[in-house]
Order: sequence, then structure tokens, then C-alpha cells
Amino acid sequence: MVLTKENSRPLVMGIVNVTPDSFSGDGHHHDPEQAIAHAQSLIRDGADLLDIGGESTRPGAGPVSIQEELDRVMPVLQGLRCNTPVPLSIDTRRPEIARAAMGAGAHMWNDVSALRTSPESLKTATDMKVPVVLMHMLGEPGTMQEKPHYEDVVDEVVTFLKERVDAALAAGVKPGNIIVDPGIGFGKRLEDNLALIAALPRLIREIGYPLLFGASRKRFIEMLNPDAPSDERLGGSLASVIFAAQSRAHIVRVHDVAQTVQALTVWQAIKGASS
Repeated sequence: MVLTKENSRPLVMGIVNVTPDSFSGDGHHHDPEQAIAHAQSLIRDGADLLDIGGESTRPGAGPVSIQEELDRVMPVLQGLRCNTPVPLSIDTRRPEIARAAMGAGAHMWNDVSALRTSPESLKTATDMKVPVVLMHMLGEPGTMQEKPHYEDVVDEVVTFLKERVDAALAAGVKPGNIIVDPGIGFGKRLEDNLALIAALPRLIREIGYPLLFGASRKRFIEMLNPDAPSDERLGGSLASVIFAAQSRAHIVRVHDVAQTVQALTVWQAIKGASS
């Protein structure tokens, strides 16, 4: 799977939440057809790949059963696989869901637990031979925002991701299938998120693997208006995407695909005119 677009802009990953409790208010839990229609609209808007998830990992979220997660995502994957021209990613912590998703046509595993949820996770990633995203998260979704603390957030995230890369390699995951994610908003305070974003060039340089960046509509954006709803965080989301692109991130995971593609297109044109 190619991880960069022509002229070195990041791939735009569109988010398809098949959940009733997404933090961004865009879940399509009860209607697979609605989720499929949303996915197709993201493709028309310019998404290079789609990330489909059936378990919310917002702060405070509780787990769902394996069967419930399957019931949410499988109809959507099955409905998309025959007529979708872009790769599909499954956003799950569970190897059982990942295996089922690959059988239904998914091409990538996006794991917020960095293959730590189950003893079977590393073996599953090795067996499937697809790209896998290893993300940093402090604790679990239900507790991750309860007084997170770091001595040095950048050092600790770099160390964690290097350790998870080494674990994946030792299990047999091919180097070309590894992607890392610093986990913006996952067990991070405002200052931690800002420090990690500022350090993206360092993370990419020191870890040495493609980086997925997901800051879309995250709460840290509410610096000026703490009460703003998540769908009013577009400006901050785009600012974060452009910085990630300048830092040479490989994938940006976003809710607002059309606006992100437009912002990146203008950024590319300006960069090309100045070269």
C-alpha cells in the first residue's frame, strides 16, 4: 500500500464511525446504509483511504462486546468492498475483529492499543501481512484522561513507539507494514498534545517509520472557546494538518475530508510556487 501522494503530501484518511457515542457526533450505529453513504461521500470529497470503527475510544468510553462490534462494522465493510476504489482500514483493538475485517475486504489494521489488547494481537498482525498502525495511549479509553502525567511526553512517546515497533518486528511483522501514531488526545493534556505536534519532525526522524497523525476535532483545539462543540473545530484541525504535512507525516486521519484536501492542495501549490 502506497503511503504518500504525489508531490509528498500525506494521504487523507476519512473517518467512518459506526458507533452511537462518537465524540465528534458523527456516528452511524443504527443504519449501515447511512454509514456506507457517508463513506462514499468521503471518497467523492477526495479521501485516499477510509478508517471504519465500531467501538468508541473517546475519553470515558466503555468497551463493547466482540459480537456488538462485529455487528456494527461488518455490514459496512461488506457493503463497501465491492464498489469502493480506496483501501479500507479497520479501527479496532481486538484481533478477532481485525481478522474478520480482513476477510471482509479491509486492507489495514489501525490499533489504538499498539497490539497490546490481546496475547493474539502480535501474531494476528504477523499472519495478516497488512499495514498496522501502532498508537500510543496512556491507560484505557475509559480512564486515559484522568490526570495523565509525563516527565517528558515526547521522550516517553518515542520510547513507547520504538518498543512497540521492536515487538512487532520480533513477532514477524514486516518493516514495510509498520505505521506509528503518537496518539494525540489519548491520555494527553493540552500541553502534551502541543508538545507532541511540535515534535512531529523528531518523532518521524527518530522512530524511522511512516507516521499517522490524528488531531481532527480533538478537544485540545478548544483553546479559545472551551465550550465549542466538536464540529466547530475545523480551523484548528486544518492548522494541525498543515503542520503535520510540513513535518512529513504520511497519513492524516480526519472527519472533514473535503476541507482537508482543499487545504493541502493550496499548501502544495504555495510550496511549489516558492521552490
